Amino acid sequence: MKPANGRLALAIFFFGRAAFSTASAQTPAVHKPQRQPGSATLEGQWSGSLPAGEAILHLVLHISKVEDGSFKATIDSLDQGVYGIEVTALTRKDSTLHFNVSSVGASYEGKFTADRNGIEGDWTQGSYSLPLVFHRQAAGARARKPSDAVASAEGVWQGALEGNGMRLRLQLHVSHDDQKQLVAALDSPDQGVSGLPAIRVSQKGAGFHFEIPVVRGVYDGTLNAAKVTITGSWTQNSVEQKLDFQRSDQLLELVRPQNPAKPYPYQEEEVIFTNGKAKISLAGTLTVPRGPRPFPAAILLSDSGPHDRDESLVGHRPFLVLADHLTRKGIAVLRFDKRGIGKSTGDYANATTEDFASDAEAALAYLKAHQEIDQKKIGLIGHSEGGMIAPLVATHSGDVAWIVLLAGPGLKGEDNLLLQSERILKTAGVNDEQIASTREFNKQTYALVRQERDPATLQAKLSDLVQSSGMSASLPPAAFESQVRMMVSPWFRFFLDYDPLPALQRTMCPVLALHGEKDLQAPPKENLAKIRKALEDAGNKDFQTTELPGLNHLFQHGPTGSPTEYGGIQETMAPEALNAVSDWVLRHTEL
Repeated sequence: MKPANGRLALAIFFFGRAAFSTASAQTPAVHKPQRQPGSATLEGQWSGSLPAGEAILHLVLHISKVEDGSFKATIDSLDQGVYGIEVTALTRKDSTLHFNVSSVGASYEGKFTADRNGIEGDWTQGSYSLPLVFHRQAAGARARKPSDAVASAEGVWQGALEGNGMRLRLQLHVSHDDQKQLVAALDSPDQGVSGLPAIRVSQKGAGFHFEIPVVRGVYDGTLNAAKVTITGSWTQNSVEQKLDFQRSDQLLELVRPQNPAKPYPYQEEEVIFTNGKAKISLAGTLTVPRGPRPFPAAILLSDSGPHDRDESLVGHRPFLVLADHLTRKGIAVLRFDKRGIGKSTGDYANATTEDFASDAEAALAYLKAHQEIDQKKIGLIGHSEGGMIAPLVATHSGDVAWIVLLAGPGLKGEDNLLLQSERILKTAGVNDEQIASTREFNKQTYALVRQERDPATLQAKLSDLVQSSGMSASLPPAAFESQVRMMVSPWFRFFLDYDPLPALQRTMCPVLALHGEKDLQAPPKENLAKIRKALEDAGNKDFQTTELPGLNHLFQHGPTGSPTEYGGIQETMAPEALNAVSDWVLRHTEL
């Protein structure tokens, strides 16, 4: 399992489980209503049957369209009780659809049928290639009670736990096995959790009951006469909450009140600029205030992971919210898709932090030549890994007027990984012995990464380590493969030993460093102390380091700071964090 901020904490191989304490960077797509049959759109649900020996695996592919026009998808394996599996590299060219399911090492390529209601192709996994035909499902098809149901509770249900500024959407799947016993699985899409197995699933008259042992949760509810609503309560750790389910296959709508609505009171334009050294083009959005030109400007640099220009994660779009706030205050903002992500070209998989710094320098050069921007008042705002990149760029270029570090690291890569692992596990209720065991295990994996350069050999050695350490019980094969791919990447090998202090010790422009008090991924006291000392050593006369009370790694108000909470928090970025950034930037851009 992985925290929600992307690659920064992927090396944590074990997470304790408490109160839905499992997390992932990916959130299943919100499935939009489909167009009429015959439409060429990909959006909607597609069902298919895959022969697997004597068994048949029934698959459901969910495809939705994001605002930039690209598509994202997840896939369910109904017979295996696994839902929301991430689909990667989904592309459509003319009548051909291609996608990968990286977590299981599979790919699919097919062609649309003439009526556009089917896709005929092949599923490839390992050395096997099997025919797989997808058929477009009518809207709401899976929401109805199945024709062979043994109980009226069977089907797909949507609900949400709400309170204290949080809203965790839940999706419940109820069916029966070959012995006609009810089975169920629960998804928590805002935490990236799919297929939590239920036990003691039963229906007696209108009464419906199930338990989720992995989170110590119990549900009791009552079906209404129409069998389309279950009214009930969820009890977890002796705390009871109201929880109702509606029969539907459409996830409840995300609630993100800070996302700005168009029309904006400022100019917005799609831009493309080039990194000539890397021979790539980077696509982004430039927002420019109204009023007399030229304007001061900020370049937003995102956290680790394959982020788009909005730094989208777990249903939040932090950079959209931050850019909107700053632009309304009179500051132009450039945010862009990482190389190889969204509309930007380039190779994301083999890029390191230094490569992303090179892209940031290209963004700086682009703004310097823009007629509406004051080239002497361009600064960088970096979140987490972006807070590593900003000082690198500032030391390479004399054109950076100021930098803001949001949860930027002051510790070396390995030190931060070990510290965040400890803090996250402790918050999840894991005991000291398990934490110490996990720390030793992680240190051994990092040592192997340094020692073994061959990916295949490294994977074999890591597999042996997982087995010998007893971690295999908490690390499913798909998760293990994902971890190995990350750990053999150039990015991780660079990040593991990177020390941010030398760049900070050469940074002479004004610096604002903000951390949230409840940040478990870049703990504030340890990281801010290092940043402060480095800037003092540099002789920097204009810097501020601040710990913001009650805020997590994303600068949200959160109960504990755990990454498992990010997606359930309705707030995207706390107003006090937004104002701390804009107030400081405005003071440093005044005439």
